Amino acid sequence: MTRSPINFSRRYSLVLIPFFAFCFVAKAQLSTDFYKATCPDLFKIVRREVQNAVKSEMRMAASLLRLHFHDCFVNGCDASLLLDGTGSEKDAGPNLNSARGFEVVDRIKSSVESSCSGVVSCADILAIAARDSVLLSGGSLWKVLLGRRDGLVANQTGANRALPAPFEALDSIISKFAAVGLNVNDVVSLSGAHTIGLARCGTFRDRLFNFSGTGAPDITLEQSMLTDLQHLCPLTADGSITAPFDRKSADLFDNHYFQNLINGKGLISSDQILFSSDAAVTTGTKSLVQSYNSNINRFFADFANSMIKMGNISPLTGSAGEIRKNCRAVNA
Repeated sequence: MTRSPINFSRRYSLVLIPFFAFCFVAKAQLSTDFYKATCPDLFKIVRREVQNAVKSEMRMAASLLRLHFHDCFVNGCDASLLLDGTGSEKDAGPNLNSARGFEVVDRIKSSVESSCSGVVSCADILAIAARDSVLLSGGSLWKVLLGRRDGLVANQTGANRALPAPFEALDSIISKFAAVGLNVNDVVSLSGAHTIGLARCGTFRDRLFNFSGTGAPDITLEQSMLTDLQHLCPLTADGSITAPFDRKSADLFDNHYFQNLINGKGLISSDQILFSSDAAVTTGTKSLVQSYNSNINRFFADFANSMIKMGNISPLTGSAGEIRKNCRAVNA
């Protein structure tokens, strides 16, 4: 069914994150006006294409946001995830049959090339599309830093190693974030992206029947939600069946995700452990979940801050890399 973007002004006032809070990222040679002279209509073009995609399928907002995340954690934010061919990151375990939205990126790139050929990187397109996906879903607005260039190689091995898994322990997830310069606050705020989107049964079915080899469901999963999910995702069901991360607010970027965790309604294990695990107390993730649940403005501000930090992971700048003509392949 075709759905229109959420009219976010009806529930929450727009939160504009002041840019001065992020001036520490200037060291990466990125800037908000990088394309001011060379592609002045860039933001309008990307916003139009993302809006069209979200109108056709609201879930696409979460998919485009996830592409930026999964790109930046591997080789830095260099659009290596978009490359096709042998060794593609698309075929890595965390992305295979789950990363999506590549055709939307193709459409954005084509529109951008029609306006300013050979100027804008695919990596920057991912960063802008992720921001617009959040905004069009009702989330906060921030100024995207630009000037990244595109990488020349994919890293499938790195994707299998670096991206957090839905069944991973909290300490391991925190370590993977730390490896790319992100802290515990970033772990919790960026996990809040699961306020929108869907997850496949295969990512959480172990919680429903035989959690960690116990022969029983995950005791942290709320009973009514457990029953619903067991019917949706029986052991014999196709693992590609999906369920919303946020059952009450699946398409709206808000802080309801954190209320879910407090109520034992986190969908995947790596979400629920932010609140329910022993490590949640010692690492401080539990108190952050509680804070974001009670203060949506703090969540929005911290999420925007973390997105800018994530977008600053090892960008290629200057003469490094290239500006791809086609996001799926390096230039001839």
